[in-house]
Amino acid sequence: MQMHGAEVRQQALALIRSGTTNADVARALAVPPGTVSYWLHEDRSKRGECPGAHNPKCPRCDDRELDTVAYSYLLGLYLGDGHVSQYSQHRAPSLMITCCDAWPGLMDECEWAMRAVLPDNSVCRLQRTGCHNVKVYSKHLWCLFPQHGPGKKHDRRIALEPWQQQIVDARPWGFLRGLIHSDGCRITNWTTRLVGGEHKRYEYPRYFFTNKSEDILKLCSDTLDKVGVEWKVTWRGSDPYNISVARRASVALMDRYIGPKY
Repeated sequence: MQMHGAEVRQQALALIRSGTTNADVARALAVPPGTVSYWLHEDRSKRGECPGAHNPKCPRCDDRELDTVAYSYLLGLYLGDGHVSQYSQHRAPSLMITCCDAWPGLMDECEWAMRAVLPDNSVCRLQRTGCHNVKVYSKHLWCLFPQHGPGKKHDRRIALEPWQQQIVDARPWGFLRGLIHSDGCRITNWTTRLVGGEHKRYEYPRYFFTNKSEDILKLCSDTLDKVGVEWKVTWRGSDPYNISVARRASVALMDRYIGPKY
């Protein structure tokens, strides 16, 4: 990774203060745009221009009120397909959720949840091929998501803390919605039946949640039980892989509270 000295940083800040855009500064100094944005954010933070920059409050450490509606959804997104980074030289840890560009509504909800849970912290979207990484930075992410650890989630034990389980019990549909939005889907299946000597095609909607972690699959199935949704497990070889919801009444319940991605 290329490192840029203090002189380049000061040049960049001087150009920005003179009215030059971040993109033009990045091109002029051959510095990545993200680095220029971070330098500007750090400079504003030192001068007290960022809300909550000096002492952002944590719901766990500082007893700040936690938006449990947003948190249950964000927890589902994280467990389904999210990632909490390690500390880096220049940044606090970040929670990253990758959202496909085909579902802008999902991207908006993800950003809303991050801002509601951590209102004093920086949230951004980073463009990637066919998707955006929605990220929030906070030194307290490990307090809020203690399931973080080295390696992949399916290679380690995943269990909710008692305070997290209380939130999921109180907000089960938000949690399920986050799981389905991150690592699930609503699809239309079809089959044929012989009626009066003729094969007729029938279509029916179905929900899937796919995850390699047996612990996360169980968190999903346990929560489905609590809201009265019937489900089945499909297997890949000897391992559980999908949770499927296909019963008409259960699909109708899922449609009422979750619905397809959008």
